[in-house]
Amino acid sequence: MTEWLGIDHLLELSGREAIAGFFTPLIIFAVFFLAQLILPGRRVPGYVVNPETGEPRNYRLNGLLVFAIAQIVWAFELTGMPRDWFYRSSIYAVAGGTVFATIFAILAVFSQPRGKIKNPWLALWEGRAQELSFFNERFDVKMWFYVVGGTMLSLNALSGAVYHYERFGEDSNPGVFLYAAFFTFYVLDYFIFERVQLYTYDLIHEHVGFKLWWGGLVVYGWLFILPLWGMAVHPDPGFSPAWTYFWLIGSTALFLFGWSISRGANMQKYTFKRWPDRKFLGLIEPEYIEAGDRKILCSGLWGVARHLNYMGEGFLCLSIALVFGHFGNPWAWTYFIFIVTFFTFRQRFDERQCAEKYGAEKWAEYQERVKYRIFPGIY
Repeated sequence: MTEWLGIDHLLELSGREAIAGFFTPLIIFAVFFLAQLILPGRRVPGYVVNPETGEPRNYRLNGLLVFAIAQIVWAFELTGMPRDWFYRSSIYAVAGGTVFATIFAILAVFSQPRGKIKNPWLALWEGRAQELSFFNERFDVKMWFYVVGGTMLSLNALSGAVYHYERFGEDSNPGVFLYAAFFTFYVLDYFIFERVQLYTYDLIHEHVGFKLWWGGLVVYGWLFILPLWGMAVHPDPGFSPAWTYFWLIGSTALFLFGWSISRGANMQKYTFKRWPDRKFLGLIEPEYIEAGDRKILCSGLWGVARHLNYMGEGFLCLSIALVFGHFGNPWAWTYFIFIVTFFTFRQRFDERQCAEKYGAEKWAEYQERVKYRIFPGIY
């Protein structure tokens, strides 16, 4: 089966190595916990209000520093761990990470008072507490998820690129290296604008259940590189020089196009939430629908489609599918299929939440004004 799937190379570890791979996520979780706790960070208020104080919750941010140190430790093999280890141990790490995420989720959920969700299985999935922070808000679980997940996404992609080069040398596929660069840039950009994350859906609405534990740590950190599981064992596709330039430059342009839409939409929403009367980029006047003490932004990128940021993510994922140059290989499309499916369903859930938040009448007014959900003119 694994040979048919093309992932038998990921099951070549010895018994001792397999055990080490299984426990690798637990070690990573602990190291990142200590790093975020010990390393200096800046405290900033977020969007979510602490019900105990009535004031915005405080978050301590040091993701960029943690990310930079992790990159250096990995690149120079300062722990003695080979640079291709994360990739070679991927399957065992996903298994171990899932087990440990499940254990932590059970502890996190059932140590909290019962909430609206009475079914214990659904409560485990969704979570009970909206926030979990410790040591006088020095450590926040949600931000830890994204520091661990984001950093490991980059390191897993880079580790796969190292494995690929060691396997093929001069016959390596440049698309694999570009793929690793895409994700490293994507994560670096996230950490540069880490404060923007405090104004996104996960921080505002999600509860700390298995969905976030597994999604933030394992799916984000290890499973987002799923295309590489099948593509790292394929050499250069052998295109002509002219077609190679078109393929690589085109994939990069598509990636940057998608990233600019997604980042631009998120930055506009962030700017509006912090400074409602400020023009975005000094150019786009904020227009909004008043819904009581809340406001629905409906100008700029948010006047084109109600979730235009999801369209940006779709183009970004399409570039990742194309960057390998093996266009007919199903592995190349796994990330694209997952993300497009995820955001299509999430958009519908978002809209139900927004209708409750702003009121059905005001949300219907916004829907009438901004007719398209994700893709202008199509959907």
